[in-house]
Amino acid sequence: MNSAQATGGSLGPEARRVEELALRMVSWRSETGAPGEAEFAPRFAEMLREIPYFRDHPEDIRLVDSHGDPLTRSVVAVVRGRGARTLALAGHFDTVSTENYHELRDLSCDGLALRAALIADLSGRPRSAREDRALEDLRSGDFLPGRGMLDMKSGIAAGVACLERFAAQADREGNLMLLATPDEERESRGMRSLRDALPGLARDLGLTIAAAVNMDVTSDQGDGSEGRAVYAGTIGKLLPFALIVGLSSHASYPYEGVSALAMAGGVLTRFEGAAALADADARDVSPPPICLEARDLRDGYEATTPERFWLAFNWLYHAMDPEALFARFRAEVAAGAAEAVDRFAAEARRFSEMTGQSGGAAPHPPRLLSFAELKAEAAAEFGAGFDAAYAAEEAGSAGVDNPLAVSRRLTAWLVDRARLSGPAVVVGFAGLHYPATGLDPADPDHQALRRAVEAARAELCAAPDRSLVWKPYFQGISDMSFLGQAASGGEVVRANTPISRLIDLPPAEALRFPAVNIGPWGREFHQRLERVHAPYAFAALPELVSRLARHFLTAPRG
Repeated sequence: MNSAQATGGSLGPEARRVEELALRMVSWRSETGAPGEAEFAPRFAEMLREIPYFRDHPEDIRLVDSHGDPLTRSVVAVVRGRGARTLALAGHFDTVSTENYHELRDLSCDGLALRAALIADLSGRPRSAREDRALEDLRSGDFLPGRGMLDMKSGIAAGVACLERFAAQADREGNLMLLATPDEERESRGMRSLRDALPGLARDLGLTIAAAVNMDVTSDQGDGSEGRAVYAGTIGKLLPFALIVGLSSHASYPYEGVSALAMAGGVLTRFEGAAALADADARDVSPPPICLEARDLRDGYEATTPERFWLAFNWLYHAMDPEALFARFRAEVAAGAAEAVDRFAAEARRFSEMTGQSGGAAPHPPRLLSFAELKAEAAAEFGAGFDAAYAAEEAGSAGVDNPLAVSRRLTAWLVDRARLSGPAVVVGFAGLHYPATGLDPADPDHQALRRAVEAARAELCAAPDRSLVWKPYFQGISDMSFLGQAASGGEVVRANTPISRLIDLPPAEALRFPAVNIGPWGREFHQRLERVHAPYAFAALPELVSRLARHFLTAPRG
């Protein structure tokens, strides 16, 4: 099957070129943390060197070291015109695992073969409504599947197409830069390391990065009218945790203690999907907090109530700041734990009335500590050498990629060193802080980007399948939190994050510039039926971003 057949023959030559780039990049497996992720950057650089501009100007492609062993790197490619003013296009090339393709895993990075195999599979068995929709999409020829096809190598392919179109202009004003980074899917280490390197790189290249377009993807289960969007900012994310310390008791004498699980239930009830805790303002409403992990910290079985229980929550925000979110988290955790202890004490009194015997002393109200407060108590109890001991404990988990597991271990270690007895709750942050971003209506540079988007949007919106809507916040966690941004989350995040490598500390010279997100749309990214809407990704998107770049780079400043 050739490229034209893959899209029903509906794409023109320029769009087929973008599709070919996407298929080629998808064929390079680049799962986060796997060897293919490290192999992608040099492969991608070689592909760029096939473009006539880069054959003539190989010095305008740079590889920037990022992280890991084998070493992953980012790729920076610049097509130069007149002056220093530069628009950056950004995307990540790592993907999530291919495990969920199951028996089709070997085809997961071959978009055309996978499409045929998925059609055969879905056609030959009973289907859910979701699978009916996928089969219809794939048969239409307008959707291409594959791991990373939607998230987000089609966006990078569109960025490459924009470089090619810009290079084809004889009279170029300004510069167009493409940033391709690893590790968006885990900790955004690629974009964060590139952010730190960009000031020196920009000086070396003689460029001024004035704005950026992140080209990450959106999901649309309808006709694409919601997926064809420009996002003026991105949602923020924090990962607050609560390590609950109870008073364990024999299961036959439950009122001699108070179960950490009972306290956790009280806390979980306050948070799970609580609409009242969703961050909201006049422009948007963020999703409510949701529990990502809840577990008893024991490894084995015994007829004893849980002494320690762990909860971790995903909390997205856009209007709050980290200090306000943490204060709200503390208040809700304290209320939930206290309600659970009061409820348990009331049941103990009822049971005593039933039996005529005392069930045990009523537990005191649960104590609430921040991670920073727990660490200070542990240091005072431990004495000399505490910092080195904590560092050694953290180093012992250096090979563990799961931030929840490491945060649990470090916090429990501190509970032991502080000799903290229950009932008590320790709260902190178990993951990387992703700052919320947005265009500032009072900033001239931000408004220049908005005007360029509006000009490009107006030129394309006459076509119904190319209409573009403005949305205030990109709802997915993405590198946009670090693109042109230098926010760290402040002292509350730094002091209450157990894992030092997840404390993001932008350099003082980090570049600051406005960014929007405009990317492909499709359905079910990260899933087995991940697929991109090819006509928009390969035809409309490169044209839209190319027009935006022209308007932005040629607009008078001031």
